[in-house]
Amino acid sequence: MKLWGGRFKGQLSKDMESFNNSINIDIRLLPYDIEASIAYAAGLMKAGVISQEEFNLMKKALEKIKNMEIKDIPDVEDVHTLVEKLLVEEIGDLGKKLHTGRSRNDQVATDERLYLRKEIEEIIELLENLIDTLNMLAKVNKNTIMPGYTHLQRAQPVTFSHHLLAYQEMFKRDTSRLKDLKKRVNVLVLGSGALAGTTYNIDRKYIASLLGFNDVSLNSMDAVSDRDFIIEFLSAASLIMMHLSRFSEEIVLWTTQEFNFIELSDEYSTGSSIMPQKKNPDAAELIRGKTGRIYGNLMSLLTVMKSLPLTYNKDMQEDKEPLFDSIDTLKICLKVFTGMIKSMHIKKEKMESAVKYGYLNATDLADYLVKKEIPFRSAHEIVGNIVSYAIEKNTTLEDLEIDEFRIFCNKIDEDVYEYLNIKNILKSRKTIGAAKWEDEK
Repeated sequence: MKLWGGRFKGQLSKDMESFNNSINIDIRLLPYDIEASIAYAAGLMKAGVISQEEFNLMKKALEKIKNMEIKDIPDVEDVHTLVEKLLVEEIGDLGKKLHTGRSRNDQVATDERLYLRKEIEEIIELLENLIDTLNMLAKVNKNTIMPGYTHLQRAQPVTFSHHLLAYQEMFKRDTSRLKDLKKRVNVLVLGSGALAGTTYNIDRKYIASLLGFNDVSLNSMDAVSDRDFIIEFLSAASLIMMHLSRFSEEIVLWTTQEFNFIELSDEYSTGSSIMPQKKNPDAAELIRGKTGRIYGNLMSLLTVMKSLPLTYNKDMQEDKEPLFDSIDTLKICLKVFTGMIKSMHIKKEKMESAVKYGYLNATDLADYLVKKEIPFRSAHEIVGNIVSYAIEKNTTLEDLEIDEFRIFCNKIDEDVYEYLNIKNILKSRKTIGAAKWEDEK
């Protein structure tokens, strides 16, 4: 069955038919195509195109089709053809009335919006679960001291809680972006026809209310050719994956014997086929690797759309694979990542030891000298010399004797040790958003 063909005398070649068909991909849209079809049938009834009785028959048949278990996909062009074929089989020629005033152009765009709206809600839920997990870990580790890094070099002391909550901020932005995007997804395009609207008096606002859309598209040409909402989703998905990938990279580093800050549970680790001692952070590595896949899907659709004239072009059939693949990939990555960090073992002593032997209190020593009325640039140089001296002696700043400090600056007094204490450093930070020590309540 084809939804077209009246003006054609010849047959499609087998290769072209296979090349043209998208049913194996867009079958995923079946429940949404039926949902939109029931609402559109209600619109046809309201417009006087079909009777109440005809609508009731259509609705009952469409609901039956929605609940069918389709094991073997029929040899049809796309999901829209499949629904119409099954509908005609159920109610005969009445099923052919459903397409009145409707095009596959506005149909597929509606299906995709219904599908993406639901998936966005599920992804937001997964992100919120991840945010809750980070909050839980942050509370448990609010005073676990660790090095903060710049250029992957130990820089200043922070808490593990603060580090975790940095990622929480990223995922909160991701959640906010998806919620904002949902407004632009939640627009009804059904009723736009192929590109110019329809002569039937279809109440599009009524159909929008039935499908839960907040707005109705205002230009039929834009409506059927717009894929911005998918591109915007893929962009948001790329940002989420970038944040997951950055965190995954740190997980990979922290599990090495060189860092040894954490150990992943066996549930989220794998071994080597040749080296018995290995415990590999494959969950984190896979997430890091799959990030490129999502980026590729974004570039794929941007490239498809970059030179398309108005309105619909068959190129746009290529929008579904990047969308479906990105959603599947993003959801499993969020689930695995959340499980991985929830079950990891945190080695607090190792983190704190890395702070002690990394000269991470050097900046605070410079701030101490500033309070002794030494200009910061001069203080910076003095402390640099002290650190160099401590490195040569293979000792920490806090283990230097007061006489050793005074070799470099005679304004340094016994109170310097209070300023070099890591806990005191964290307690002394005053600015909003700083990494601070939290006293137990």
